[in-house]
Amino acid sequence: MTLTKNFLQAIAMACLLIFPFAVKAQVGSADTAKKNVVDTIKKDLFTAPDTVKKLHSNPLSLIPPAVAITYGVSSFVFHPVRRVDYYLYGVTQRTNSGFHTNAESYFLIAPVVMVYGLDMIGVEGKNTFIDRTALLGLSGAIFGLTENTIKHASHRLRPNEKDYLSFPSGHTGLAFLGAEFLAQEYSEKSPIYTVIGYSVAVTTGIFRMYNRDHWFSDVVAGAGFGVLSTKASYLIYPYLRNWLTHKDKHGRSTMLMPTYQDGTVQLAFAKTL
Repeated sequence: MTLTKNFLQAIAMACLLIFPFAVKAQVGSADTAKKNVVDTIKKDLFTAPDTVKKLHSNPLSLIPPAVAITYGVSSFVFHPVRRVDYYLYGVTQRTNSGFHTNAESYFLIAPVVMVYGLDMIGVEGKNTFIDRTALLGLSGAIFGLTENTIKHASHRLRPNEKDYLSFPSGHTGLAFLGAEFLAQEYSEKSPIYTVIGYSVAVTTGIFRMYNRDHWFSDVVAGAGFGVLSTKASYLIYPYLRNWLTHKDKHGRSTMLMPTYQDGTVQLAFAKTL
C-alpha cells in the first residue's frame, strides 16, 4: 500500500506542476484572459468521456489480464506452475547472480509521464486533463486496495527472503496499470504508444525478478491486476463522474476534485448552493 501511495503522490505532484500548461493549452490564448482555472475545471468535468461503449464492445480485452491473474493464483495450488518459479529463479541466479538495479522504480511511472508529456506538446489524448487524472487516481485506488489485501492474505516469502509480501508484484502491477492507461488514452492515435508502454512494463517485471524481489508468478499476476485496475476505472468512472457532477432539480451542481496538500492526496468536494 505504501508503494501505491507513493506512486499516487508522485503523480499528483507531477499533475499539479503540469496543470497550468494544460489549462493554457485547452483554453486558448484568446480566451485565457476571460476564463480562470475554476471555469476550465468545470468545463472539463462536465464533458463526459465516451469510454464505456469502447469497453463494452471489446470484452475480449479482459481475457489476457484474467489469464495472467489465474496463472499467478494457480502457483499456490499446482506444483508444476510453482516449479516454473523455482526454475526461472535458478536461471537468473546462474546467469546474473550479482545483478541489481533500481531502474524499475522509475520505469513504472514512465507510461504515465508519457501521457501528460504528450498532452503538453499538443498530442491530445482521449480525455481531458481533469478526467484522465481522476481515471488514473481511481485506477491506483483500485489496484492499491486489491494488491494490499492479497499481499497480506497470500503471505508468500520473497525470493530474497526479505518479507512475506511477495504476491503479487506491486511494481509490476503499477507499471502495467500505467501502460494500460497510456493505451487507453493514445492507442487510437497510434499503436506505437501501446507498444512502448507495455515494453516498459514488461521490462519492469523482468527487473523485479532479476533483483530477486519476486517470483515469476508474482510478476505475471501483478501485470494482470494492474491492467484490470485501469480497465475497471475506465468502466466505472463515467458513471461515478456523472453522479458526482450532476445537477439537482434546483439546478445546483456538485463537483469532486483531486488535490494534494501536506504530502497527502485528497479529494475536495464542492456544491453550488
